[in-house]
Amino acid sequence: MIKKIQPLLVALFMVALSVNGQQDKTPKKPNIIYILADDLGYGDLGCYGQDKILTPNLDDMAASGVKFTQHYAGQTVCSPSRCSLMTGKHMGNASVKRNGQLMDSNDVTVAELLKEAGYTTGAIGKWGLSNGPLQTNSANQKGFDHWFGYDNQGFAHFYYPEYMWRNHTKVNYPENVSIRDASGAYLQGRGTYSHDEFTKEALWFIEENKDNPFFLYLPYTIPHAELTVPEDSLEPYSSLGWPERKKKEGGGGGTPGDEGYGSQYDGGYCAQDNPNATYAAMISRMDRDIGKIRALISQLGLDENTIIMFASDNGPDEAGGNDLDFFNSTAGLRGRKRDIYEGGIRSPFIVEWKGSIPSGTVNNMPSAFWDFLPTACDLAGVTIPEYTDGVSLLPTLLGKKKQQKKHDYLYWEWGTVQAVRVDNWKLHYINSTKNDSKPIYELYDLDKDPFEINNVAQSHPQLINKLKKYFADATQTR
Repeated sequence: MIKKIQPLLVALFMVALSVNGQQDKTPKKPNIIYILADDLGYGDLGCYGQDKILTPNLDDMAASGVKFTQHYAGQTVCSPSRCSLMTGKHMGNASVKRNGQLMDSNDVTVAELLKEAGYTTGAIGKWGLSNGPLQTNSANQKGFDHWFGYDNQGFAHFYYPEYMWRNHTKVNYPENVSIRDASGAYLQGRGTYSHDEFTKEALWFIEENKDNPFFLYLPYTIPHAELTVPEDSLEPYSSLGWPERKKKEGGGGGTPGDEGYGSQYDGGYCAQDNPNATYAAMISRMDRDIGKIRALISQLGLDENTIIMFASDNGPDEAGGNDLDFFNSTAGLRGRKRDIYEGGIRSPFIVEWKGSIPSGTVNNMPSAFWDFLPTACDLAGVTIPEYTDGVSLLPTLLGKKKQQKKHDYLYWEWGTVQAVRVDNWKLHYINSTKNDSKPIYELYDLDKDPFEINNVAQSHPQLINKLKKYFADATQTR
């Protein structure tokens, strides 16, 4: 009897080994890291033409992955742009359209969808869509297992906060209290720089979740004003003798009552003697820390199972005293933050995924923030929700261009202006507040005129009639 059982046991054992072997070969869902800069211009990185600011790690990311040249932020200011990124909706359908608005509690975020697929989710930095860690629209309540950062958008404009939040626990920084001198400048060598804390937390989160699929959303605050950086990052720039427009004593900007107000800093942004050098140094510090994240991913052997994305939430700004023309921060594109001309909404977008994305790729297809949610769903094997305004970019990332769906149009609205892009054409509609004024249209062929200099509206009335129908389509809430 025993002799008859033994072959059966051996057979069952071999079947078990075979099944386990097949399970081991099942590809893991890729880790997803999305890093977001704040107010970084399209032209502020070396790989996008910058010749003054050193960004070797992001340049290397572009060289080893794909660089998008016609990628767009969700909006020309940060809160609505972040809402678009998290919910997969453009400004016609997003619940947040202006700074100061809060995310609708019914919004479904990409983090909530990825959690359903077994991802551990983390957000570190500037959420900007709620006013506290216990609200229904806070990061913890919108799908993120782990949250560390500022409790509201206004306080996120200051780099030496008195406190931040780790989930529902306040993390105090008593060393950051009263660290400005009488002029409003920070006392160098003192205090804890919030950006450094975000990087430490991000490295911890990756280590903590290295054995299971994770989604890390890392919305850094650099280089948003105020402009300040520890001295160790200033050295490459402070001796170059660049022209500087000193930020006057007391700083200014960000006063109580607007989105820049933050706790102890009722005088506004810090005073700054070297805003250009500081702006460059902040971007380089962020680049350095992105290098740390990439190095850890490589050290842990996660290169081929981790996709890293980088973008900026909108165009650049001069609120801290930096000179956008000196840096050519928009790469010559018209407009800047708070414009829906190209300089206000076009974003650098770099994606790296070792072994999956062909290295050194440049992609010119128009794409936007609302494409991230469907792309992440596609990566995770989650059904893409019908309500999204985006398309998955995964075919493009994998070099399968023939399978790539394209947008019928891209849409933005800001103040009294709406804009729609269809193929190479971009139509602006300025809705005048005067009752006796006719609608004003501006039409640009971005293939021939990427800087939006020559308005050809008068010579293309039929094309305007064709394109303006998308304004109505975009504002029909799904």
